[in-house]
Amino acid sequence: MRKSFTPRIGIDLGTTNVLVFVHGKGIVLNEPSVVAVSDTNEILAVGSEAKRMLGRTPDTIRAYRPMRDGVIADYRVTEAMLRYFLKKAMGKFTIFKPDVIVSVPAGVSSTEKRAVIEATLKAGARNVYVVKEPILAAIGANVPIYEPQGHMIVDIGGGTIDAAVISLGGIVASNSVKVAGNKIDMAIIDYAKKTHNISIGEKTAEDIKITIGSALPVEEELTMEVKGRDMLTGLPRTTEMKTNEVVRAISKELREMVKAIKDVFQDTPPELASDIIDHGIIMTGGTSQLRNFPELVKRRTGVHAVLADQALFCVAKGTGEALLHLDTYKRTILAKR
Repeated sequence: MRKSFTPRIGIDLGTTNVLVFVHGKGIVLNEPSVVAVSDTNEILAVGSEAKRMLGRTPDTIRAYRPMRDGVIADYRVTEAMLRYFLKKAMGKFTIFKPDVIVSVPAGVSSTEKRAVIEATLKAGARNVYVVKEPILAAIGANVPIYEPQGHMIVDIGGGTIDAAVISLGGIVASNSVKVAGNKIDMAIIDYAKKTHNISIGEKTAEDIKITIGSALPVEEELTMEVKGRDMLTGLPRTTEMKTNEVVRAISKELREMVKAIKDVFQDTPPELASDIIDHGIIMTGGTSQLRNFPELVKRRTGVHAVLADQALFCVAKGTGEALLHLDTYKRTILAKR
Protein backbone atom coordinates (compact mmCIF):
# COMPACT_ATOMS: atom_id res chain seq x y z
CA MET A 1 0.00 0.00 0.00
CA ARG A 2 1.34 3.43 -0.97
CA LYS A 3 2.15 5.57 2.03
CA SER A 4 0.20 8.80 2.03
CA PHE A 5 2.12 11.94 2.88
CA THR A 6 -1.03 13.97 3.45
CA PRO A 7 -1.12 15.18 7.08
CA ARG A 8 -4.38 14.49 8.90
CA ILE A 9 -5.78 16.99 11.37
CA GLY A 10 -8.93 17.00 13.51
CA ILE A 11 -10.43 20.27 14.76
CA ASP A 12 -12.94 20.62 17.57
CA LEU A 13 -14.20 24.04 16.49
CA GLY A 14 -15.94 25.29 19.60
CA THR A 15 -17.55 28.59 20.57
CA THR A 16 -15.14 29.05 23.48
CA ASN A 17 -12.20 26.75 22.69
CA VAL A 18 -10.54 25.24 19.63
CA LEU A 19 -8.78 21.89 20.10
CA VAL A 20 -6.54 20.53 17.38
CA PHE A 21 -5.65 16.84 17.03
CA VAL A 22 -2.76 15.86 14.76
CA HIS A 23 -2.58 12.28 13.48
CA GLY A 24 0.35 10.56 15.22
CA LYS A 25 0.79 13.29 17.86
CA GLY A 26 -2.52 13.55 19.70
CA ILE A 27 -4.03 16.84 20.92
CA VAL A 28 -1.43 19.50 20.14
CA LEU A 29 -3.47 22.66 20.71
CA ASN A 30 -6.14 23.77 23.16
CA GLU A 31 -6.69 27.50 22.84
CA PRO A 32 -9.61 29.91 23.29
CA SER A 33 -11.48 30.77 20.09
CA VAL A 34 -10.83 34.49 20.51
CA VAL A 35 -9.37 36.89 17.96
CA ALA A 36 -8.15 40.47 18.50
CA VAL A 37 -8.77 42.78 15.53
CA SER A 38 -7.60 46.38 15.06
CA ASP A 39 -9.89 49.17 13.79
CA THR A 40 -8.23 48.78 10.37
CA ASN A 41 -9.39 45.12 10.31
CA GLU A 42 -5.90 43.76 10.88
CA ILE A 43 -5.70 40.58 12.97
CA LEU A 44 -3.44 41.27 15.95
CA ALA A 45 -3.66 38.13 18.10
CA VAL A 46 -5.37 34.74 18.15
CA GLY A 47 -6.08 32.22 20.91
CA SER A 48 -4.70 32.59 24.45
CA GLU A 49 -2.95 35.85 23.65
CA ALA A 50 -6.22 37.37 22.37
CA LYS A 51 -8.25 36.02 25.31
CA ARG A 52 -6.03 37.92 27.73
CA MET A 53 -7.21 41.09 25.95
CA LEU A 54 -10.97 40.38 26.43
CA GLY A 55 -12.54 43.34 28.23
CA ARG A 56 -9.18 45.10 28.44
CA THR A 57 -8.77 46.69 25.01
CA PRO A 58 -8.62 50.36 23.98
CA ASP A 59 -11.12 51.70 21.40
CA THR A 60 -8.83 50.84 18.49
CA ILE A 61 -8.74 47.08 19.27
CA ARG A 62 -11.61 44.62 19.51
CA ALA A 63 -11.15 41.18 21.08
CA TYR A 64 -14.07 38.84 20.46
CA ARG A 65 -15.21 35.33 19.56
CA PRO A 66 -15.89 34.82 15.82
CA MET A 67 -17.93 31.68 16.62
CA ARG A 68 -21.37 32.11 18.16
CA ASP A 69 -23.59 29.29 19.43
CA GLY A 70 -21.37 26.70 17.76
CA VAL A 71 -21.51 28.27 14.28
CA ILE A 72 -19.51 30.89 12.37
CA ALA A 73 -20.66 34.42 13.14
CA ASP A 74 -17.74 36.21 11.48
CA TYR A 75 -16.52 34.36 8.40
CA ARG A 76 -13.30 36.28 7.63
CA VAL A 77 -12.04 36.23 11.21
CA THR A 78 -12.87 32.51 11.64
CA GLU A 79 -10.89 31.75 8.49
CA ALA A 80 -7.89 33.69 9.84
CA MET A 81 -8.22 31.90 13.19
CA LEU A 82 -8.32 28.48 11.47
CA ARG A 83 -5.31 29.37 9.32
CA TYR A 84 -3.37 30.36 12.46
CA PHE A 85 -4.26 27.12 14.28
CA LEU A 86 -3.51 24.90 11.26
CA LYS A 87 -0.13 26.57 10.75
CA LYS A 88 0.70 26.27 14.44
CA ALA A 89 -0.34 22.60 14.55
CA MET A 90 1.60 21.58 11.45
CA GLY A 91 4.81 23.52 12.03
CA LYS A 92 6.73 25.47 9.40
CA PHE A 93 8.04 22.72 7.17
CA THR A 94 4.95 20.98 5.84
CA ILE A 95 4.60 21.12 2.08
CA PHE A 96 1.48 18.96 1.86
CA LYS A 97 -1.96 20.37 2.57
CA PRO A 98 -3.79 18.43 5.30
CA ASP A 99 -7.02 16.44 5.26
CA VAL A 100 -9.12 18.00 8.01
CA ILE A 101 -12.07 16.74 10.05
CA VAL A 102 -14.10 19.52 11.72
CA SER A 103 -16.83 19.11 14.33
CA VAL A 104 -20.20 20.87 13.94
CA PRO A 105 -23.25 20.98 16.26
CA ALA A 106 -25.97 18.36 15.66
CA GLY A 107 -28.51 21.02 14.68
CA VAL A 108 -26.30 22.73 12.08
CA SER A 109 -27.97 23.86 8.84
CA SER A 110 -26.52 23.06 5.41
CA THR A 111 -25.56 26.74 4.95
CA GLU A 112 -23.71 26.80 8.27
CA LYS A 113 -22.02 23.51 7.39
CA ARG A 114 -20.92 24.94 4.04
CA ALA A 115 -19.48 28.01 5.78
CA VAL A 116 -17.31 25.75 7.98
CA ILE A 117 -16.09 23.78 4.95
CA GLU A 118 -15.32 26.93 2.90
CA ALA A 119 -13.48 28.61 5.78
CA THR A 120 -11.36 25.51 6.45
CA LEU A 121 -10.50 25.06 2.76
CA LYS A 122 -9.48 28.72 2.49
CA ALA A 123 -7.42 28.36 5.67
CA GLY A 124 -5.25 25.78 3.88
CA ALA A 125 -6.91 22.34 3.99
CA ARG A 126 -6.82 19.92 1.04
CA ASN A 127 -10.04 18.06 1.89
CA VAL A 128 -12.55 18.92 4.59
CA TYR A 129 -14.92 16.49 6.30
CA VAL A 130 -17.53 17.71 8.78
CA VAL A 131 -18.88 15.39 11.45
CA LYS A 132 -21.60 16.09 14.00
CA GLU A 133 -20.32 16.67 17.52
CA PRO A 134 -22.33 13.94 19.32
CA ILE A 135 -20.85 11.27 16.99
CA LEU A 136 -17.29 12.50 17.65
CA ALA A 137 -17.94 12.87 21.38
CA ALA A 138 -19.23 9.28 21.47
CA ILE A 139 -16.16 7.97 19.61
CA GLY A 140 -13.88 9.98 21.95
CA ALA A 141 -15.69 8.60 25.01
CA ASN A 142 -15.06 5.03 23.72
CA VAL A 143 -18.74 4.32 23.07
CA PRO A 144 -19.19 1.39 20.63
CA ILE A 145 -21.33 3.43 18.20
CA TYR A 146 -21.60 0.73 15.52
CA GLU A 147 -23.46 -1.76 17.70
CA PRO A 148 -27.26 -2.11 17.34
CA GLN A 149 -27.69 -0.52 20.75
CA GLY A 150 -28.85 2.90 21.87
CA HIS A 151 -26.35 5.25 23.52
CA MET A 152 -27.16 8.76 24.65
CA ILE A 153 -24.49 11.42 24.42
CA VAL A 154 -24.89 14.92 25.82
CA ASP A 155 -22.12 17.28 24.67
CA ILE A 156 -22.19 20.68 26.40
CA GLY A 157 -19.75 23.34 25.29
CA GLY A 158 -19.72 27.13 25.40
CA GLY A 159 -22.35 27.81 22.74
CA THR A 160 -24.60 24.76 22.47
CA ILE A 161 -25.85 21.68 24.25
CA ASP A 162 -26.04 18.76 21.81
CA ALA A 163 -28.00 15.73 22.98
CA ALA A 164 -28.24 12.70 20.70
CA VAL A 165 -29.19 9.05 20.71
CA ILE A 166 -26.76 7.03 18.59
CA SER A 167 -27.21 3.51 17.25
CA LEU A 168 -25.53 1.60 14.39
CA GLY A 169 -23.13 4.49 13.74
CA GLY A 170 -25.84 7.11 13.12
CA ILE A 171 -27.92 9.65 15.02
CA VAL A 172 -31.46 8.37 15.67
CA ALA A 173 -32.77 11.38 17.61
CA SER A 174 -31.04 14.63 18.45
CA ASN A 175 -31.54 18.12 19.76
CA SER A 176 -29.22 21.11 19.70
CA VAL A 177 -30.07 24.10 21.89
CA LYS A 178 -28.12 27.35 22.07
CA VAL A 179 -27.93 27.44 25.87
CA ALA A 180 -24.61 26.36 27.38
CA GLY A 181 -21.50 27.68 29.14
CA ASN A 182 -21.66 31.23 27.74
CA LYS A 183 -25.32 31.70 28.75
CA ILE A 184 -24.40 30.50 32.25
CA ASP A 185 -21.66 33.17 32.39
CA MET A 186 -24.15 35.86 31.31
CA ALA A 187 -26.60 34.72 34.01
CA ILE A 188 -23.85 35.11 36.63
CA ILE A 189 -23.08 38.65 35.33
CA ASP A 190 -26.79 39.57 35.61
CA TYR A 191 -27.06 38.12 39.11
CA ALA A 192 -23.99 40.08 40.31
CA LYS A 193 -25.58 43.29 38.94
CA LYS A 194 -29.03 42.74 40.44
CA THR A 195 -28.06 41.25 43.80
CA HIS A 196 -24.65 42.69 44.60
CA ASN A 197 -24.82 45.93 42.61
CA ILE A 198 -21.49 45.11 41.04
CA SER A 199 -20.54 44.98 37.36
CA ILE A 200 -18.23 42.10 36.38
CA GLY A 201 -16.76 40.92 33.06
CA GLU A 202 -17.11 37.62 31.20
CA LYS A 203 -13.78 36.31 32.41
CA THR A 204 -14.69 36.92 36.08
CA ALA A 205 -18.07 35.24 35.54
CA GLU A 206 -16.34 32.21 34.03
CA ASP A 207 -13.94 32.08 37.01
CA ILE A 208 -16.91 32.16 39.42
CA LYS A 209 -18.60 29.30 37.52
CA ILE A 210 -15.47 27.13 37.57
CA THR A 211 -14.31 27.97 41.11
CA ILE A 212 -17.54 27.86 43.13
CA GLY A 213 -20.34 26.97 40.67
CA SER A 214 -22.64 23.98 41.07
CA ALA A 215 -25.77 22.61 39.36
CA LEU A 216 -27.38 21.67 42.70
CA PRO A 217 -27.41 23.40 46.11
CA VAL A 218 -24.69 22.13 48.46
CA GLU A 219 -24.47 21.96 52.24
CA GLU A 220 -20.86 23.07 52.48
CA GLU A 221 -20.67 26.18 50.33
CA LEU A 222 -17.53 27.48 48.69
CA THR A 223 -16.95 31.23 48.73
CA MET A 224 -15.06 33.50 46.38
CA GLU A 225 -13.97 37.12 46.40
CA VAL A 226 -15.41 38.90 43.37
CA LYS A 227 -13.87 42.12 42.12
CA GLY A 228 -15.70 44.52 39.84
CA ARG A 229 -17.13 48.02 39.47
CA ASP A 230 -19.74 49.33 41.89
CA MET A 231 -22.93 50.17 39.96
CA LEU A 232 -23.77 53.15 42.19
CA THR A 233 -20.42 54.86 42.81
CA GLY A 234 -18.62 53.67 39.67
CA LEU A 235 -15.60 52.78 41.83
CA PRO A 236 -13.81 49.41 42.05
CA ARG A 237 -15.24 47.17 44.78
CA THR A 238 -14.84 43.64 46.12
CA THR A 239 -17.75 41.47 47.23
CA GLU A 240 -18.19 37.83 48.20
CA MET A 241 -20.22 35.18 46.40
CA LYS A 242 -21.19 31.69 47.56
CA THR A 243 -21.98 28.43 45.73
CA ASN A 244 -25.73 28.39 46.38
CA GLU A 245 -26.01 31.94 45.02
CA VAL A 246 -24.51 30.68 41.76
CA VAL A 247 -26.99 27.78 41.75
CA ARG A 248 -29.85 30.29 42.01
CA ALA A 249 -28.31 32.56 39.37
CA ILE A 250 -28.04 29.82 36.73
CA SER A 251 -31.15 27.75 37.52
CA LYS A 252 -33.13 28.98 34.46
CA GLU A 253 -30.28 28.05 32.07
CA LEU A 254 -29.89 24.62 33.69
CA ARG A 255 -33.65 24.00 33.33
CA GLU A 256 -33.43 24.76 29.59
CA MET A 257 -30.46 22.40 29.24
CA VAL A 258 -32.26 19.57 31.03
CA LYS A 259 -35.34 20.20 28.84
CA ALA A 260 -33.12 19.81 25.74
CA ILE A 261 -32.17 16.32 27.00
CA LYS A 262 -35.78 15.39 27.86
CA ASP A 263 -36.97 16.43 24.39
CA VAL A 264 -34.62 13.89 22.79
CA PHE A 265 -36.17 11.10 24.88
CA GLN A 266 -39.58 11.93 23.40
CA ASP A 267 -38.26 11.17 19.89
CA THR A 268 -36.41 7.99 20.92
CA PRO A 269 -37.85 4.60 19.89
CA PRO A 270 -38.81 2.45 22.93
CA GLU A 271 -36.16 -0.24 22.32
CA LEU A 272 -33.40 2.35 22.31
CA ALA A 273 -34.88 4.10 25.36
CA SER A 274 -34.57 0.82 27.29
CA ASP A 275 -30.90 0.55 26.18
CA ILE A 276 -30.26 4.06 27.51
CA ILE A 277 -31.75 3.10 30.90
CA ASP A 278 -29.18 0.23 30.98
CA HIS A 279 -26.17 2.24 29.77
CA GLY A 280 -26.98 5.65 31.21
CA ILE A 281 -26.35 9.09 29.71
CA ILE A 282 -22.75 9.98 28.86
CA MET A 283 -21.88 13.65 29.37
CA THR A 284 -19.00 15.32 27.51
CA GLY A 285 -17.75 18.86 26.84
CA GLY A 286 -16.35 21.55 29.13
CA THR A 287 -19.62 22.74 30.66
CA SER A 288 -20.62 19.19 31.67
CA GLN A 289 -17.80 19.47 34.24
CA LEU A 290 -19.88 21.90 36.32
CA ARG A 291 -20.15 20.45 39.84
CA ASN A 292 -23.08 18.05 40.34
CA PHE A 293 -24.33 18.44 36.76
CA PRO A 294 -24.62 14.66 36.09
CA GLU A 295 -26.50 14.34 39.40
CA LEU A 296 -28.95 17.08 38.32
CA VAL A 297 -29.57 15.29 35.00
CA LYS A 298 -30.13 12.01 36.86
CA ARG A 299 -32.67 13.60 39.22
CA ARG A 300 -34.61 15.34 36.43
CA THR A 301 -34.67 12.46 33.91
CA GLY A 302 -34.55 9.42 36.19
CA VAL A 303 -31.69 8.02 34.07
CA HIS A 304 -28.20 7.50 35.45
CA ALA A 305 -25.78 10.11 34.03
CA VAL A 306 -21.97 9.92 34.08
CA LEU A 307 -19.23 12.34 33.14
CA ALA A 308 -16.94 10.89 30.47
CA ASP A 309 -13.20 10.62 31.14
CA GLN A 310 -11.44 13.81 30.00
CA ALA A 311 -14.85 15.26 29.08
CA LEU A 312 -13.34 18.40 27.56
CA PHE A 313 -11.25 16.41 25.09
CA CYS A 314 -13.82 13.83 23.91
CA VAL A 315 -14.72 15.57 20.63
CA ALA A 316 -11.05 16.22 19.78
CA LYS A 317 -10.16 12.60 20.62
CA GLY A 318 -13.10 11.51 18.45
CA THR A 319 -11.69 13.45 15.48
CA GLY A 320 -8.39 11.64 16.08
CA GLU A 321 -10.09 8.24 16.02
CA ALA A 322 -12.05 9.18 12.88
CA LEU A 323 -8.79 10.28 11.20
CA LEU A 324 -7.28 6.91 12.01
CA HIS A 325 -10.12 5.10 10.22
CA LEU A 326 -10.86 7.80 7.68
CA ASP A 327 -11.74 5.33 4.92
CA THR A 328 -14.33 3.56 7.09
CA TYR A 329 -15.90 6.77 8.32
CA LYS A 330 -15.92 8.36 4.86
CA ARG A 331 -18.63 5.92 3.84
CA THR A 332 -20.94 6.46 6.77
CA ILE A 333 -20.90 9.72 8.67
CA LEU A 334 -18.89 12.29 6.80
CA ALA A 335 -20.06 15.05 4.54
CA LYS A 336 -17.25 16.13 2.25
CA ARG A 337 -16.49 19.00 -0.02
